[in-house]
Amino acid sequence: MQQLLKWTLETIREEESCFSWMEEYRYEWAPLVKSAVAQSIEGKTVLVMTDESHKWFGKYILNSVNDLRKNRPLLPFYQLSECFPNLHNIHSTQELQLLEDMLEISYPNGYYIWYIGKGEHPYTKLAFRCDDSFLWIMDEEVQNSFALRSSDTLLDIKLLQLYKLFDKTLSAVLFGDLDLEA
Repeated sequence: MQQLLKWTLETIREEESCFSWMEEYRYEWAPLVKSAVAQSIEGKTVLVMTDESHKWFGKYILNSVNDLRKNRPLLPFYQLSECFPNLHNIHSTQELQLLEDMLEISYPNGYYIWYIGKGEHPYTKLAFRCDDSFLWIMDEEVQNSFALRSSDTLLDIKLLQLYKLFDKTLSAVLFGDLDLEA
């Protein structure tokens, strides 16, 4: 974890935009990004979910993560609401279990959920059920999540900066420049 913390700090400081706010949050960030990147490297599918106000960001992630100019392997990142259009109709525990059963069949190498949005959104019922979810929660402190404030005037910029840090971490691990276990 020390190597990841050191690498994260150096990457934050190299960033030309105002990213210094992230220096104090890197200790919360590192274990979350380590888990997410490790799962991606292991071949798990990433199912991106967002609340309505962050839908644009989910699309941004999907358009950016497998950009061919990155010259790296393509990774299975999908918007869950696009794969399963009835997602917004799921309400009961039984319906959630049926969806999870379908996802386990669909993704035999496993999957994890990357949720970005408010903690009280109905999609969090699914995201919170999975221990391995990568959670960016607005306006709420949730265990094993990265907390953000929707009232932050720089929120959109911070989301893009965090994605860029995630993406750089993913590339560094894929190319052997960063060892998550060191």
